[in-house]
Amino acid sequence: MGSKFNELTMDAAVERRPMGRYPRPSMVRDSYMCLNGKWDDGVTVPFPLESRLSGFKGRFTGEYTYFRKICIDKDFMKNRILLHFGAVDAIADVYIDDSLVCHHEGGYLPFTIDVTDYIHIDKVQTLTVEVRDSLSHLYPYGKQKKNRGGMWYTPVSGIWQTVWMESVPEKYIKSIEITPSLDRVTFDVETDEEVIGIEIYDGDMLVYKGKSDNPYFTVPIKNPVLWTPDNPHLYDVTITAGRDEVKSYFGLRTVSIGEVKGVKRILLNDKPFFFHGVLDQGYFPEGIFTPNNEDVYREDILRLKALGINTIRKHIKIEPECFYEACDRLGMLVFQDMVNNGRYSFMRDTVMPTIGHKTIDDTKRRVKDEVKATFEQHMEDTLAHLYNFPCIVYYTIFNEGWGQFDSDIMYDIMRAMDSTRIIDSTSGWFWQTTSDVDSYHIYFKDVQIEESDRPIILSEFGGYSYKIPEHSFNLKKNYGYGKAESSEQLTEMIVSLYTKDILPAIDKGLCGSIYTQATDVEDETNGFYTYDRKVCKVDADRMRKLAEALSQRMTDGT
Repeated sequence: MGSKFNELTMDAAVERRPMGRYPRPSMVRDSYMCLNGKWDDGVTVPFPLESRLSGFKGRFTGEYTYFRKICIDKDFMKNRILLHFGAVDAIADVYIDDSLVCHHEGGYLPFTIDVTDYIHIDKVQTLTVEVRDSLSHLYPYGKQKKNRGGMWYTPVSGIWQTVWMESVPEKYIKSIEITPSLDRVTFDVETDEEVIGIEIYDGDMLVYKGKSDNPYFTVPIKNPVLWTPDNPHLYDVTITAGRDEVKSYFGLRTVSIGEVKGVKRILLNDKPFFFHGVLDQGYFPEGIFTPNNEDVYREDILRLKALGINTIRKHIKIEPECFYEACDRLGMLVFQDMVNNGRYSFMRDTVMPTIGHKTIDDTKRRVKDEVKATFEQHMEDTLAHLYNFPCIVYYTIFNEGWGQFDSDIMYDIMRAMDSTRIIDSTSGWFWQTTSDVDSYHIYFKDVQIEESDRPIILSEFGGYSYKIPEHSFNLKKNYGYGKAESSEQLTEMIVSLYTKDILPAIDKGLCGSIYTQATDVEDETNGFYTYDRKVCKVDADRMRKLAEALSQRMTDGT
């Protein structure tokens, strides 16, 4: 885009196994074969084809074929071989040699293939992945757009999360669902074995050991230590079933709604809590959807914690599991969006609500049945995939009307699947009947919150732009919701906004606010940090003091 930004070094790109750490921290086995790296077709996995880190030459035109050699030796083999893809956007046909072993649609979630019957031990075989991506709005697409610009970003295609294999016994643990409370934890283990063994550790200390012949069982925790952002205490767990063993972890925490002094509040571990958050879209300059390595997630979280932030709104993107594990271990709460599909209208979904027209009947929207079914399935799969991460306390179903339909029905489906988290049915506007919160997006004007019989979340606001050219993606264009000319001015604008509008709103029932945004993203220059993460654009000391004031205001009011 005409700046030194695009000449930044990419040291991590030369790693032989990029993003090569064990990719499923929620269920760890000792069997792991990472297939990341440079494949025989010349592309480096797991970086999107449009990214510089992929090494892809030319322009993606809608179809691409990956291929590489694989060889499974007898020492790796137990009974079954499972092939895992973290995410492939958008349609993938997977072959072992000439045999089609899987057809998968949808680009944001993992899928697993039992390839046992196609593997020949100690023989070199070819793994082929044929990818198609037309950016069809039948499938979830988030903020991807072919003609990127403004609040729409470079599209991603192909493999963008880890590809790996593991070997398991004939009867193995297929899934674990972990539901914590403040003094006990419930497990739901899917396996064909009849007896399940469990060990729970607090650090190195064994705190529980037992067996169950029921796959659904609850374990009380003596002297429980709760998980909070300030003390993200985790327990380790080992589960055995026959010859299979997996390791996981959990945190004891609850999130609920209660009335405190006549005002509805969101409670973390039964106590009022202010969710001081920031919008995080998960984009990276070299890899677009995928960072150079797993440490980048941890570094991003620590940068935000250094500003006093305790909550990330993960905006219409599903990250690899290592992101959520980092949030669990570092103490960062997550508001997780579902990923939109369906039609977006700039006039209907953005312009009209911004000037005040925020009412529709979303049961009367003309949305194709196929689009509805795809969204619902993706929502259900997202909940199942992310269920065990204690950092996630809040789900958003629809954002600003994008693809919105039947939100009350979607709420009921989500609530039936997960009764442990807060649900925001319609973030921003186009509210219907059923939601756990009143959720507002307010730009370009003062934040005015009306008292409600629900907790109130300001789920987007702010977005002031400060552009540093040598750390900007695009010298010619700029996007934000107000403009600063220096770090000092930007900090003053942000602190003033919180002081004048956000602090007083806490008394009226405001339970959290999500500032736009964590980092610059392509044309958008309204981040706390630049897109390359090299410059913090705000005064960290003033931001931390602001965070303390927000927390104290909630404490004083409750």
